[in-house]
Amino acid sequence: MPHPPIAFDNTYARDLEGFHVPAQPAKVPAPSLLFFNHGLARELGLGLGGMDDQELAEMFSGNALPEGAEPIAQAYAGHQFGQFSPQLGDGRALLIGEVLDATGQRWDIALKGSGRTPFSRRGDGKAAVGPMLREVLIGEAMQALGIPTTRALAVVATGEPVFRERALPGAVLTRVAASHLRVGTFQFFATHTPVEHVKKLADYTLARHFPELLKAENPYFQLLGAVAERQAALIARWMHVGFIHGVMNTDNMSLAGETIDYGPCAFMEAYRPRAVFSSIDEAGRYAYREQPRIARWNLARFAETLLPLLAPEEGQAIALATEVIDAFPERYHQHWLAGLRAKLSLADDAGPDDSALGEDWLSLLGEQKVDFTLAWRRLADAAEGNEAPLRALFGDTAPLDAWLARWQSRCGMGADAQTSPATRAEAMRRVNPWLIPRNHRVEEALAAATDQGDLAPFEALLNALRHPFDERPEFARYADPATPDFMAGFQTFCGT
Repeated sequence: MPHPPIAFDNTYARDLEGFHVPAQPAKVPAPSLLFFNHGLARELGLGLGGMDDQELAEMFSGNALPEGAEPIAQAYAGHQFGQFSPQLGDGRALLIGEVLDATGQRWDIALKGSGRTPFSRRGDGKAAVGPMLREVLIGEAMQALGIPTTRALAVVATGEPVFRERALPGAVLTRVAASHLRVGTFQFFATHTPVEHVKKLADYTLARHFPELLKAENPYFQLLGAVAERQAALIARWMHVGFIHGVMNTDNMSLAGETIDYGPCAFMEAYRPRAVFSSIDEAGRYAYREQPRIARWNLARFAETLLPLLAPEEGQAIALATEVIDAFPERYHQHWLAGLRAKLSLADDAGPDDSALGEDWLSLLGEQKVDFTLAWRRLADAAEGNEAPLRALFGDTAPLDAWLARWQSRCGMGADAQTSPATRAEAMRRVNPWLIPRNHRVEEALAAATDQGDLAPFEALLNALRHPFDERPEFARYADPATPDFMAGFQTFCGT
């Protein structure tokens, strides 16, 4: 029985000729469905409810693309660990089309691991089961945590191996994103093409993500500011849950303000500002504490591509760009402070020293190597008078007692004085997760899927991660931190 075609409306392919190259996904020998996000498919209005698993596997492996798909490889450049690569592009990904959901929001649907493209260079364009399932776990966890993110629609095993350090089972991911426009997209066209191409790309970005700015007096200046604002909010949210992206290259900074590319990412366990888990980040460029600084650096690279559009005179254009870039640290700090107050359940009408209160709390966690996630969660218990679970996390409780006295004093100021302990604790539990993707549990699930073809640990972990704020007994094993020995040697890998 034929199925209704997906209602694609492919503006990038249609309106930006010369910004991409057509390409086709490689055929795979034995596609089988490992994961399908039925809820996301319904949100997108894809009309795939009548398809069985094998039909979905054929479609989302690339063997039988839906009617209306126009697979293209997008061009982009990027600074990778500070070094500029003038041509990167989709070396193992294809944008197959765009859809509009019921609200009119536009979404990209793209394949990852679908084979070689004109941008593949020496790569095989393929992907392995483990890294593709990692994208599912981390992306769905971020979604449940309320952090803007790309999402996985499907993962299909290909039935053929890919060769990395060893032979691994191959897979194709289908990723959904508000767009795949990146800082690196602008860098490519600013490097290789006339300014008219950059203007065309900027106009497209404005129309797609910031239509309210199209009629601004200087829409390109406003575009820079709007992208910076979204990044300030996004990075603050990362910091509040201990997320470390691991590869914040400019080609991995989404102009839509979404978290994109879950390669060597990880969540911090014991609080360490210098935490680095990525095997390729030997110098710690993308360490946890460096993420706000790197976001600003990446935005400066974006600003450079827009200079010819910001003002007719170079000096004036540089001054406008500098205004936005120099304002970024304060914009980030305001988002961080707002999130901090939410995590501490503090109103913003009092307490000018809230920033210092938060920094001192983090220093306390760092000095005693306390688990970041559980410390925040157990602070909610302390808010309603049960300090024992929090105190159990600390070896020396005297500094904790001193800090708790300061926090409790702050809770008695202004509007906060009217908040009951139970109400405060409940508010804190709504923003401080009990569950994050614990690194040992993620690795456990991916190893089972890769080495034994056993998806049960992956599915159980995914179910738990979709309820990060619910303290349920059946999820208790996923809340326990990894052992110090596990974390001492733990590394993440990019999966390419």
